[in-house]
Amino acid sequence: MRNDESLRLSDDWTKSERQLERERLRRRSSLRSGSVATVSTIIVIVLLFWLFTASPGWPRVRDTFFDPEQFVKALPDVLSGFLLNIKIFLIAEPLILLVGLLVALARNLTAPVFFPLRALAVIYTDVFRGVPTILIIYLVGFGLPALGLQGTPTDLATLGIIALTLSYGAYVAEVFRAGIESVHPSQRAAARSLGLSHGQTMRHVVVPQAVRRVVPPLLNDFVSLQKDTALVATIGPLEALRQAQIHVAGNFNYTPYLVAALLFILLTIPMARFTDYLAARSQRRRSQ
Repeated sequence: MRNDESLRLSDDWTKSERQLERERLRRRSSLRSGSVATVSTIIVIVLLFWLFTASPGWPRVRDTFFDPEQFVKALPDVLSGFLLNIKIFLIAEPLILLVGLLVALARNLTAPVFFPLRALAVIYTDVFRGVPTILIIYLVGFGLPALGLQGTPTDLATLGIIALTLSYGAYVAEVFRAGIESVHPSQRAAARSLGLSHGQTMRHVVVPQAVRRVVPPLLNDFVSLQKDTALVATIGPLEALRQAQIHVAGNFNYTPYLVAALLFILLTIPMARFTDYLAARSQRRRSQ
């Protein structure tokens, strides 16, 4: 009976005048803020456009970087090269995740017998985080085939994937390690008290929590990875930047570079916004 009465009272409940007024003020404030933001954005864009177009060198820049005819002419070749960039990214990404996770786990081995593995993991992360990615691409792209070892890949795109995996694997390993160390020690202690071994604890308790925590920074690394696939052009594969360079060398017009830049932007901006969404969702969960 009491439950039926409470349900009836809840159905009859209506908002007070004060609450309705607060909601109206909130909507009005939100509308005003959105209007101000829109107007200020339009003003800034107009001012920037005027600043560029009114500069003395604008006609030359327009003809050199914003030629519609060169844009249309270069688009098919640059787009076909961009598909190679996407292929490199899609192959390198899971390899980087695997290498990074293995290195992070190796650095968390505490038994004395595993000291050589820990030392190798530390050396790997220190060296490959300290060397610029473009130098790693040069060293792998030109140095690995020069060794003459049997089975060494000669495909330039494959060599680029190896170089990017080695470079980004070191950064991702540190991201995973930070995620693993962020899991409270009580989680490990509880797992060990239940009879789980160190490997089982890491597999079933620690690593799943760590992975969920590091998804946003991992996606940031992969946004950078997508852009850095253009560095593979330095060793010769016909990806987007290389195709743009060929067109630029043929007509001395830099519009093909703009084509390549727009293609990268069209891919990286959705990934960046998705990263922001995941970071905001993670923050909301922690604050609850």
